[in-house]
Amino acid sequence: MTKKELLGVRGALGLSQGEMGDLFARYVNPGLRTLQSVVGFDKRFVRGDGVSVYDEHGNRYLDFVGGYGCLPFGHSPKDILAALDEVKEVPNYLQVMTSPYQAALAHDLAQIAPPGLEITFFSNSGTEAVEAALKLAKGAMGEGVFVYCTGAFHGKTLGSLSVGGREKYKKPFYPLIPGTVEVPFGDADALERALKENKVIAFITEPVQGEGGVIVPPPGYLKKARELTEKYGALLILDEVQTGFGRTGKMFAADHEGVRPDILCLAKALGGGVVPIGATMATKKVWEKAYGGLSKAILHTSTFGGGARACAAALASIEKIVNEGLVERSRELGAYCLSGLNTLKERYKIIEDIRGMGLLMGIEFRKPGGILDVLTAGSVNKIAEEYSGALVASELMKRHRVISVYTLNNPNVIRLEPALIVEKEDIDYVLNALEDTLSRNKSFFSLVASVVRK
Repeated sequence: MTKKELLGVRGALGLSQGEMGDLFARYVNPGLRTLQSVVGFDKRFVRGDGVSVYDEHGNRYLDFVGGYGCLPFGHSPKDILAALDEVKEVPNYLQVMTSPYQAALAHDLAQIAPPGLEITFFSNSGTEAVEAALKLAKGAMGEGVFVYCTGAFHGKTLGSLSVGGREKYKKPFYPLIPGTVEVPFGDADALERALKENKVIAFITEPVQGEGGVIVPPPGYLKKARELTEKYGALLILDEVQTGFGRTGKMFAADHEGVRPDILCLAKALGGGVVPIGATMATKKVWEKAYGGLSKAILHTSTFGGGARACAAALASIEKIVNEGLVERSRELGAYCLSGLNTLKERYKIIEDIRGMGLLMGIEFRKPGGILDVLTAGSVNKIAEEYSGALVASELMKRHRVISVYTLNNPNVIRLEPALIVEKEDIDYVLNALEDTLSRNKSFFSLVASVVRK
């Protein structure tokens, strides 16, 4: 390959929207490129600042996806980037040596996490944090099964998929890891039956199901799950990859009910939207059972986990969340946005339900139903379940320059997950954009027609 065949960074910066799309379709993911083009998610963005991103023509868009929760401070947070400058000359990866940055970050995490979670393993992503949790639990408990929830999403690696709750993402990769039992999310009685009937290693759950459609469990569910796992001698793993660091109006969603898990999975917001980093926290008792002593200390490791720059970004992110009161901000602005969304629900029958906690909100759309669904043997409802969210997101994008997205395990729901630094005026703009979209498109069929016309 000659030098002139390489694009490099400058070449990437200079690609037009069309060139970018052609290269993505050829070299990255053709199917995804087609989907992005259909719903209008094929813009070329050249700058980001907070909740705003700007395309190559200077148009401003509001980002209410927030990187699926990995952008707690929006795009290009200057103070987190400045933290990287502070460590730009220190060795980023010197794995054989004790890391002061890992030590400091693990300390700070222990100060804000539910009491008793003292040991932290660092990785690079949410699914890696879950994989580490599953191995840690199995190492501590030995043989048995994992109990997980219908609709759950813990990542797409094999271990995480094995405790995931949507068949679409699992079936093509069977056989997955054996020894799993599925129970309905939020059903404490079903959980108790599973614990009673099986030798259970751990129950793994999200406090709020994000990709499941922003499903909030009944009050007291997490506390009951904690009581039941203790009663039957199983561990409790909480996946707070998406709900952690203020997203739900508490530092961690477990804090709403004062629950302390045995293992806690973290990622997304921890890197401040600048560097990917995952973390798996555990009680010392669990850690010692699995990895205690010299002979077991390196049974689970990660080449890139806990690099100096990633830890610096995480340390700065925790400080910013705490010092700027972003947890309280999430609670207050989330309540404001949910109130506005519920007002829209009262006005427009196409909205089936509004759910959420803090700045993690979901809008579920009503299935068409009626005689047409009967005549098509349920096909219309199935199509609506898969595409209603995408169609609304497309309308918001094309007409109002609002970026939103449907949830992976329940695509009939669009998620609003803006940065914790979002302003009230931005929320008002999105609520007005939603109202305009719904007033124009009061049914699934009008949504389809609107998108097709464009």
